[in-house]
Amino acid sequence: MIVRRIYFAVAFLGLPLTVLLGLLWAPAFWLLVLIVPYVLIGYWDVKTTKHNVLNNYPVLGHFRYMLEFVSPEIRQYFVETNESGRPYNRIIRGLVYSRAKGQVDTQAFGTQYDIMTVGYHRANHSLAPKEVDVSEERVMLGGPQCEKPYHASRLNVSAMSFGALSANAIRALNGGAKDGGFAHNTGEGGLSPHHLAEGGDIIWQIGTGYFGCRTPEGGFDKDKFAEKAHKDVVKAIEIKLSQGAKPSHGGVLPAAKVDEEIAEIRGVPEHQDVISPPIHSAFDGPTGLMEFVQHLREMSGGKPIGFKLCIGDPSEFMAICKAMLDTGILPDFITVDGAEGGTGAAPVEFTNRLGMPLNEALIFVNNCLRGVGLRDKIRIICSGKVATGFDMVEKLALGADMCNAARAMMFAIGCIQALHCNTNRCPSGVATQDPVRGSAINVPQKRQRVHRYHDATLESFREILGAMGKEKVADLRPSDIRRRTADERERSYAELYEFLDEGALLGDQVPQDYAAAWGRASAAHF
Repeated sequence: MIVRRIYFAVAFLGLPLTVLLGLLWAPAFWLLVLIVPYVLIGYWDVKTTKHNVLNNYPVLGHFRYMLEFVSPEIRQYFVETNESGRPYNRIIRGLVYSRAKGQVDTQAFGTQYDIMTVGYHRANHSLAPKEVDVSEERVMLGGPQCEKPYHASRLNVSAMSFGALSANAIRALNGGAKDGGFAHNTGEGGLSPHHLAEGGDIIWQIGTGYFGCRTPEGGFDKDKFAEKAHKDVVKAIEIKLSQGAKPSHGGVLPAAKVDEEIAEIRGVPEHQDVISPPIHSAFDGPTGLMEFVQHLREMSGGKPIGFKLCIGDPSEFMAICKAMLDTGILPDFITVDGAEGGTGAAPVEFTNRLGMPLNEALIFVNNCLRGVGLRDKIRIICSGKVATGFDMVEKLALGADMCNAARAMMFAIGCIQALHCNTNRCPSGVATQDPVRGSAINVPQKRQRVHRYHDATLESFREILGAMGKEKVADLRPSDIRRRTADERERSYAELYEFLDEGALLGDQVPQDYAAAWGRASAAHF
């Protein structure tokens, strides 16, 4: 190969000739500034490197890796179109930035989306639009067994742990929640001092690692839980069963982020990967989950208790429904996480190939709860790429009562979707434990942006709801959301999916699409 031959020619001929030339004409020695590093780097590439490309293309091959290193930025800034970016395209990112900054969020010259493409979603507007009262922005969280219900916003900060996010990022999110009167989910990393610093309402998530209420052996510590659960700022507790971005896989916090503070908060060793177990040790099976729900409700003084999961095998969620019927214990809410949800670190195959998408999962969970006659007693919260007012309308029409947003809230505090969340080198200081990078987040400024984004998105939600001729969220139906299909037509979700009647799973004639999974479901085990 010519590059390799050039290297050997420079090393064995060019270098000695340059030295001889320098002895005759001293300025020629300046060439060694270029030749010596070239020879040394090339020697390393040829003799010691494990990279095939560098071995065959000494020195020059490094440019390949340099370009690969910056390729995400090149694609984002120079290649992708406004609507083609992933996970969030430039249109959505720009909308969140504009609303967070209080800037103009309108658009000129028409839509940039291809509205005839398969999968395009829209809603029907009305020639008799309505004015939607601001009270529709809130909903009561807490079922008949809850003694301390929480009057929650329809849009809240989804689960993101301190450790995955920097201290300043957590404080900015919590400060925004305080200013806007909405809730901030802690994620499974524990109730850290940074979650408490700004005084925003908290939904405390309890994961399989039991961080913040953990015994030295890694089990559940009821005394630590009770102490923190009684804090006034903690409004609800969420048991994390699984998450959309990595279902059936424990949370992952890379060793680079596990500093002394993180280790102390979580009760784990410093500078080691923190990988939560894939399952809980405090309970076993659906019946055990319901008993754990009741146990936490009693220890928290009657606060709302729920659980979060990504739907996988349908019979397993049906087993939970059967456990509710058998025990008489009901969760106050169920958070449904879609497979399109985000995370700071996850195995690629888990992110790409496991879990049910959010829209299908919402329809399924809503159907199951209706089918067992419990839908009116349990709130459904959804999470998974919720960023706009229309996203909220769509999810609430398909069965949700509330929405959680994670990455959109990150955009509001300065995230640029650099995709370095798992490296500790986040350029915006959001997803890092590097104190220098994290200090770039101005907490007083960014909390205002979180607040503005939240309020502007809810305002958009009410405007769209009114434009559809609806006065209340309860008026939304699956028939209001339409999806373009592959036959060059569009159909409403009411046409695409079966929606069960109240109590449909309790009789002798279980709907055909649900009968097999319902038959397999057992309250005793998953």
